[in-house]
Amino acid sequence: MTLDRLRELHQARPFQRFIVRLADGRSIPVDHPEMMAVAPTGRTVGIFQRDNTFSWVDVMLVTELEVRPGNGRRKKGAARP
Repeated sequence: MTLDRLRELHQARPFQRFIVRLADGRSIPVDHPEMMAVAPTGRTVGIFQRDNTFSWVDVMLVTELEVRPGNGRRKKGAARP
């Protein structure tokens, strides 16, 4: 997986939620563009979750990027998952 494709999804407007799948089988959702940051070297990305957990991900271990329906915004009054 290339950093270019990851940045393309991260910077897309309108933003679409996506899932980062890793070589070890983990899946990490990116529900909002502000919940992901690319390290200056471009080798790693940090992904935050709504429960305040945080993961550093080596871009070389990303096997798939799956785009999820919706734009990451909740409708007014909608409950959080």
